Amino acid sequence: MQKKYKILLTDDEPDILEFLSYNLNKEGYQVFTATDGDSAIRTALKEIPHLILLDIMMPHKNGIETCEELRAHPELDNCVIAFLTARAEDYSQIAGFEAGADDYIHKPVKPKVLQTRIKALLKRCREPDDKPADDELVIDRERFVVIKSGKKLTLPKKEFELLALLMSKPEKVFGRDEIFNAVWGDDIIVGDRTIDVHIRKLREKIGDKYIQTLKGIGYKFIAS
Repeated sequence: MQKKYKILLTDDEPDILEFLSYNLNKEGYQVFTATDGDSAIRTALKEIPHLILLDIMMPHKNGIETCEELRAHPELDNCVIAFLTARAEDYSQIAGFEAGADDYIHKPVKPKVLQTRIKALLKRCREPDDKPADDELVIDRERFVVIKSGKKLTLPKKEFELLALLMSKPEKVFGRDEIFNAVWGDDIIVGDRTIDVHIRKLREKIGDKYIQTLKGIGYKFIAS
């Protein structure tokens, strides 16, 4: 493995950082370290790692607070964050996921097991050398965002739901009644032009080529 993926390790115990760094460097990862939350945030914003491993119990700013602050920076939207901690309580895990973590790993953990977990987490990342195509459009339903050519778009709720519906089955023609029922609900009264207005606004934001109008029938998403 070439040194493509960047991993940021954050722990206030130097021995742990040294041990983890040694093993991950052997696997070919580019490793950065931080001993507290503030330095982790500074390093993350400078290096834009693919994966951040956070301890919970750290001085000044704990791992939960650090994770929340990391998730507040749009430039780190594609970064995977996992807790690597000895805290095994359910409430700690819940707090970690609510703060925006993608995974929660208990210490102690065997190096081979940790490497396997890391490889699985990095599969969620784009290959580091890959550049997004100029016309690439990706929808993230869990985080309620749309990525267009590598840039995040935040859409109003109904526009997002409409786009998500069309993208759920590319090339399928969705009739107007089907769209109304799925996005607005069959008990909600909206004007005849509501869908058209939302489609127009979507095209202004993502481009004209993705959504095709079938006059008198409905709309479909064009797969690239």
